[in-house]
Amino acid sequence: MSGNFAPLSCLNGVRVVDLTQFEAGPTCTEALAWLGAEVVKIENPKSGDPGRRIASTDAKAHDSFYFKILNANKKSATVDLKTERGVELVKELVKKADVFAENLAPGTIERLGLGYDVLKEINPGIIYCQVKGFGEGSPYEKSLAFDMIAQAAGGTMSVTGEPGRPPVKPGCTIGDTGTGMLMAISVLGALYEKKSTGKGRRLQLAMQDSVMHYIRTSFAVMNQQGNKQAAPRMGAQSTSGAPAPCGIYPCKPFGYNDYVYIFCSRANPEHWDRLLKVIGREELIGDPRFATNEERNKNEAFINEIITEWTKNHTKEEAMQIIGAAGVPAGAVHDTLELQNDPSFEARGIMQVMKHPDGDFKCETWPVRFDGKPPELKPSPKLGQHTDEVFASWLNLSSGEIAALREARVIGN
Repeated sequence: MSGNFAPLSCLNGVRVVDLTQFEAGPTCTEALAWLGAEVVKIENPKSGDPGRRIASTDAKAHDSFYFKILNANKKSATVDLKTERGVELVKELVKKADVFAENLAPGTIERLGLGYDVLKEINPGIIYCQVKGFGEGSPYEKSLAFDMIAQAAGGTMSVTGEPGRPPVKPGCTIGDTGTGMLMAISVLGALYEKKSTGKGRRLQLAMQDSVMHYIRTSFAVMNQQGNKQAAPRMGAQSTSGAPAPCGIYPCKPFGYNDYVYIFCSRANPEHWDRLLKVIGREELIGDPRFATNEERNKNEAFINEIITEWTKNHTKEEAMQIIGAAGVPAGAVHDTLELQNDPSFEARGIMQVMKHPDGDFKCETWPVRFDGKPPELKPSPKLGQHTDEVFASWLNLSSGEIAALREARVIGN
């Protein structure tokens, strides 16, 4: 196989019935697919996962990039769940499955007749995964949620932004992809447990609860049980309360993202002296104004001034390389296009080209390397692409039986 990637068989033999949509649920099942599980998306024959149409220029002919990057390595089977026979087909698939996943609106899966109490009777070993916006017992339990709602209600917006300014939504989709990753980890734990017990599990994860998990250091740093104060917005500062310097500094040619983040850890006082040497200010080593973390914070404005004098004469890549080589943590503020075009990611297999019927495009894959290689990126499925294959291989249905289901409009074309 060419390329710095390889198919993974870690979850070979694991079957997943996937009724997820948009991002939080599909992120979980995509992770399982990358690890080698056979993941079958059950989709509406007419339109499929609503994510197929997000930001798509031609909804009839092409799937959105949003859908493609969240459903790689999966299969698609179309079933009309408004028909009694369609629901029965899904139940038959569940009998053969290890995992069932859904993140439909609250109450929808139960109305379809595919709730946990129903499916555990069909398959006691099923690992039944549910992602919702808010947890069972929450006053918002029946409310709808998307990533930005979870980030607001889960606390990330409250700690993001500049001091004294309104809250800001982080650019990454912690509420969606972050929730999906936590669920995927939990599925793996349940699968491991099932090897010895033979029993399934009901896994429930609320996006709000997940987001709270990702800001747990903010809870800890503020010690809310003691001081009774909420964590503040700290801008570019570390939530660990790092001493100066700790921030973003401008670099030439002074474009929209021409900045470098420089961080001197409280736990490693040598960072400060190393930084002074690399920016040519050795005369400040041992200066009492900077002898302790507290003194450095008092003189933060001067520190930022001398660092900026140095960074503005370098590009962000130069600054990151020079400061990093001196043993001081530093990171250039890379934008998304720069990351996509960085040849090192493609050389390492972290970025791969998806060979899709709609056209090839480069995107990220699972970032963990197994024995030096990440998993092979396979194209997201076209709507209903694997319908015949799934019902033939999972349920041993004949071509005639499949044709009859299609004629009765229980499954799609």
